[in-house]
Amino acid sequence: MNSVKTYTLFTDHDIYLFKEGKHYRLYEKFGSHSVEKEGIQGVYFSVWAPHARKVSVIGNFNNWNSKDHILYPRWDESGIWEGFIEDLPWGTLYKYAIETAHGETLEKSDPYALSWEQNIQAASLVSTNWYEWNDQKWMESRWKKNSLEAPISVYEIHLGSWKKSESNTYLNYRDIAVELIPYVKDMGFTHVEFMPVMEYPYDPSWGYQITGFYAATSRFGSPQDLMFLIDELHKNNIGVILDWVPSHFPGDANGLHRFDGSYLYEHEDPRKGFHPDWKSHIFNYGRNEVKSFLISNAMFWLDRYHADGLRVDAVTSMLHLDYSRNQGEWEPNVFGGNVNLEAKTFLQEFNTAVYKEFGNAIVTIAEESSDFPMLTKPVHDGGVGFGMKWMMGWMHDTLDYFKEEFTNRKYHHHKLTFASMYMYNENYMMPLSHDEVVHGKSSLIYKMVGDEWQKFANLRTLFVHMYTHPGAKLLFMGSEFGQTTEWNFTKSLDWNLLDYPVHKGLQTLVKDLNSIYKEESAFYENQFQKDGFEWVEADDLENSVYVYVRKGKRRDDVFMVVLNLLPKIIEYKIGVNAGTHWEVIFNSDDEIYAGSGVEPEIFEEQYEDYMRHPKSILMKLPPLSGIILRQTKDKKYKNHRSKFRR
Repeated sequence: MNSVKTYTLFTDHDIYLFKEGKHYRLYEKFGSHSVEKEGIQGVYFSVWAPHARKVSVIGNFNNWNSKDHILYPRWDESGIWEGFIEDLPWGTLYKYAIETAHGETLEKSDPYALSWEQNIQAASLVSTNWYEWNDQKWMESRWKKNSLEAPISVYEIHLGSWKKSESNTYLNYRDIAVELIPYVKDMGFTHVEFMPVMEYPYDPSWGYQITGFYAATSRFGSPQDLMFLIDELHKNNIGVILDWVPSHFPGDANGLHRFDGSYLYEHEDPRKGFHPDWKSHIFNYGRNEVKSFLISNAMFWLDRYHADGLRVDAVTSMLHLDYSRNQGEWEPNVFGGNVNLEAKTFLQEFNTAVYKEFGNAIVTIAEESSDFPMLTKPVHDGGVGFGMKWMMGWMHDTLDYFKEEFTNRKYHHHKLTFASMYMYNENYMMPLSHDEVVHGKSSLIYKMVGDEWQKFANLRTLFVHMYTHPGAKLLFMGSEFGQTTEWNFTKSLDWNLLDYPVHKGLQTLVKDLNSIYKEESAFYENQFQKDGFEWVEADDLENSVYVYVRKGKRRDDVFMVVLNLLPKIIEYKIGVNAGTHWEVIFNSDDEIYAGSGVEPEIFEEQYEDYMRHPKSILMKLPPLSGIILRQTKDKKYKNHRSKFRR
């Protein structure tokens, strides 16, 4: 006897929007929901399985028996199965037993479940994401923090390895909050970015192969525990960006792959539906119901978890039909090109939907490594609609430069200037991310050339360049204090390194650079505008010196940055505008940063044309250093204890 009663949360309009790919709140309808029917408490279940012969709810409440709780197919050809089961408590384990058109029975976890088990079976849980939020003040004003005219300095974190317990086990989200929030505040980052927090089965995937798209991973606690962490971050004026993965999913038996015995969520053609590098399955962006699933998922994390932004992973692989494929392994689009037109349309619809719903209170960021055009331009102008994209070209060129021997740097000088050729084509975020410190690439500090002192001096100067260059910033955890080993997702960061002056000095430098970036508007107001940056000297190959100016909206809000990328002290003449004077506010070679303590000095001002400027100053530049000077009205160059302290 079937113990399921008829019930529905869907209206006719819901079904229409779902079929059209325009329903963006599917999490309010699909999955398991606590409801009341005729005065009886129970749970409503609904699942999309259009090619199934039969769908049953199985679980610990019925000994995983597929005969007693059979869902009803809707009459509207939507492919939705649904029904009501009475007296199921929170925490009930369940799956869907799906009988396919070929008579095979598949046991699938709920694609919309809010919680999953953390074991091999990985069943879904009847759960809730109700939470009493206390971040109203943040939510009302966060648009200011996510503005393109605001400082955005992001600390990228893998929650499983930022810190672990003394017994090397995971910390709960709430325990992480106690440790993480004071640290992020002290370091001065404006945002954190969490590598995927959605449920995933395989630890070495770092969360990028997701099975539970609507479930906060139970590795670190309950949905409410994650909400508490985000709530506390907001209460401390720290934004939260989540990594989001609409590009692919793994082939786990209980996951989305062949969900009802057919290629339902993935593209049937392996040239479009299978990722050869990651051995995973690619979403079918041309299927309306799949688009509704994915855009609803983005809405879910922004709505229910109060996320301030989504960094969209692997956008390059989504947009290119020939990504990681040889000739003959991909099919051109209808115009004969390699652009996945369905994926592009999906991304445009995603960006349009989330910005329509949340406005500029949130930001979307593309992890995209090609030169795909107009990624951050508005959809109505033919763009893809992202708020920002990662500046991968700058990252690769810069790291390549800092690996070069000092005698060779003059031959690679323009790797550090090339970004200025395109830096205003898009709204860029400058990443030094987790991808650069794994798989034999070494940690950031060991990418640097030279002996220990030179390595740290190089990295300090690289950070000065990053923080003073136009664009938002992102730094992966551990890099701020010079983690010496590659990132290992199974271990905590090596916090004991902070007992050593060179590591502590590097951490202090990042803290002070965050302060300068946040407090001096010239470094962020025009970070996406052409009038915010100007080269003073870009071509001094022999000395490996770079000089550029950053400008705010006020005429007198001007700073100059000087990078000396050779390990020697030099006297250097710099062209400046008439009527301007300069004071040093920051020196990466300061002893407080474990530098050599050489103080940059301005010896004199000369009133003669130099570097296309009517006046010049003569400076002493410390070795392997980044110097920041502030334009002033008065002469202040006689005394230069170059520290920026808060």
